[in-house]
Amino acid sequence: MPHRLPQRLLHALFFIAASALSTGAAAQFHLKTSAAAGSSTVVTPHVQAELVAQAPDGVGPGKPLWLGLSITHQPDWHTYWKNPGDSGLPTQLEWTLPPGMDAGEVAWPVPRKIPIGNLANYGYEGTVLLPVPVTVSPAFQAGPLAKEVTVQLQASWLVCRKECIPEEGTFTLQLPIQGTTALHAAAFAAAAQAHPRPLAAPATDEGSSAHVEGNALAVKVAGLPPALHGQTLEVFAETTGVVETAADVAQQWQGDTWVARLPLSPQRSASPDPMPVVLAHGGQGWRVALPVASGWPQVAAPATVSPALEAALRANAAAGAPAPAPVPAGLWLAALGGALLGGLLLNLMPCVFPVLAIKVVGFARHAQDRRAHRIGGLAYTVGVVLSFLLLGAGMLALRAAGEAVGWGFQLQSPAVVAGLAALFTLIGLNLGGVFEFGRMLPSSLASLQARHPVADAFLTGVLAVAVASPCTAPFMGASLGLTAMLPGAQALSIFAALGLGLALPYLLASWLPGFARALPRPGAWMETLRRAMAFPMFATVVWLVWVLGQQSGIDGAAVLLALLVVLSMAVWALTLRGRGRAVLAPLSIAACAWLVWTWGPKITEIQAEQAQPAIASGAWQPWQPDLPGQLLAQGQPVFVDYTAAWCVTCQYNKQTTLADTDVLRDFAAKNVALLRADWTRRDPAITAALAQLGRSGVPVYVLHAPGRAPVVFSEILGARELRAAIANL
Repeated sequence: MPHRLPQRLLHALFFIAASALSTGAAAQFHLKTSAAAGSSTVVTPHVQAELVAQAPDGVGPGKPLWLGLSITHQPDWHTYWKNPGDSGLPTQLEWTLPPGMDAGEVAWPVPRKIPIGNLANYGYEGTVLLPVPVTVSPAFQAGPLAKEVTVQLQASWLVCRKECIPEEGTFTLQLPIQGTTALHAAAFAAAAQAHPRPLAAPATDEGSSAHVEGNALAVKVAGLPPALHGQTLEVFAETTGVVETAADVAQQWQGDTWVARLPLSPQRSASPDPMPVVLAHGGQGWRVALPVASGWPQVAAPATVSPALEAALRANAAAGAPAPAPVPAGLWLAALGGALLGGLLLNLMPCVFPVLAIKVVGFARHAQDRRAHRIGGLAYTVGVVLSFLLLGAGMLALRAAGEAVGWGFQLQSPAVVAGLAALFTLIGLNLGGVFEFGRMLPSSLASLQARHPVADAFLTGVLAVAVASPCTAPFMGASLGLTAMLPGAQALSIFAALGLGLALPYLLASWLPGFARALPRPGAWMETLRRAMAFPMFATVVWLVWVLGQQSGIDGAAVLLALLVVLSMAVWALTLRGRGRAVLAPLSIAACAWLVWTWGPKITEIQAEQAQPAIASGAWQPWQPDLPGQLLAQGQPVFVDYTAAWCVTCQYNKQTTLADTDVLRDFAAKNVALLRADWTRRDPAITAALAQLGRSGVPVYVLHAPGRAPVVFSEILGARELRAAIANL
């Protein structure tokens, strides 16, 4: 389950948001509500939840004892059954009981089908009691003077209307040991009546069973009560993601046997055998576990690293890889040329636009100072080339140590992404005129930038590499992939050529007098331009927060946003004068430090990936190390998209060529399996697969066909070339 944001931080964020604006009732809040310990009842704006008990003979070994969570929903709100349907989460109960008391499973009452557009959920409205049987063993010892026993429950539920809100509560209940607890006897009796009854074995020789027929599960159930014969029954599959929740069920009676076809979900991720279903009518239910004759069609297993690959990676880390041999001079020079060209073209990529904005402001500021232009161009070039060399050396060092890394690996680290988001927030505030270094810092530090423009230009080059490197793969995937086979000196020369290509336009512009003369003379337009350039910085922050959300989840992204807000407040407070600065600056800085110390780990905490369900033919499936080979062995072509959230080119291709209707139609016509290898987080299996293709970064697109060599496409993917390759299958 996803990590939960702590309650106090959420309350603080909610207070800030509520103070800033009012939101309509249709807005989709995602606020988690919780309750303090010590009470048996929790009241939220959407439900009233109460921990209740049924102990007619008191509490003791062998005596009947039921505990339960009673949930009363506000009108139009609902919570979920054990199988929530197309969306939602079942209510979770975690018990803390005295020794000798053991809680069983929830005795789920029959749910109702809740249509939501073309989808449907299974859940409860009004008031529902989720009872749990408790076994009191002879090991239970209350003590000679004890009159009560304390039970505790930590519950979490998702309550939905049009919007969904996760809520939780801690409940405590005191039960008399000798007395009778039967205040909620009627509610427990009603829940027992609504709990599906196990279906008795049929008296005839023909039993209940199921088998797959095409895209449906054909079922027959014998032994149902005579009162149900001829009635239309509701069907609830207990296993999530097997049948289409919203689909109508074709059903009929053949004598005293109920026969139906349950449409299978195209996203089926489980193959239960037997298949447990609940049949319901009039609020009562009957549960039957149907044996599945002839088994289920195969579904893809959750993505894992194969044992062979894992063993190979461990062996490589232990033994170390042999030193690469030098490649022929012609191949090396071709790689250098590709890297230089890739660096030049990199200046056109969205990743570089924020740094381009900084350079435009710098050129405008020194438009009439030729010497400052030239020195700044050289320093910027040195910063870019040196940064690429350091990144390349770090990647090669990690590989030599047995680590599986690829180009762009720095943005696989949430800490790096968060640091860049903070940096670009500060740059945006500075360009927007919120603060000037001269007003915030001591005079000796404030004049540092003015006294050392060379260092300023050098650091701008470092910043350019930090944000631009994820965009390099489209233009030099082969060159970077080649570095894995090159000795250290030749490999680092590839990185140096890439840096030179990136810096070359600014270097030439700084040394060509005609460029400076073409710029308009300094004036008020420079200040307008500077403030306008703040918005690309904030747009970059939005992108970085989105990338972090892919790695650390929504909680990590929320903490980062809160930190950026407090950081901005601290910067603003430092621009004040007098008592305002003396009071607000220390408080905001302390708040920023507290956030970093307390909630900072949420940012760098990689969220556990949820196993994605397999998707039917014609849609994307999660890539797995052995899956392409399995599909090819069955004679099915395979197209693999190696991608990452921080790769801007990947996202462009995903929204254009890979979403093209004609391309998808061609894929479907040739029965091509579509696999997506998501490299947003560090994944040694994907890194190894890229290395086998001679690549070290994304995007990479590969079309596999049985008996043919893989076709690797250009990183700027075109629909025409892709359709031509599909047509040749």
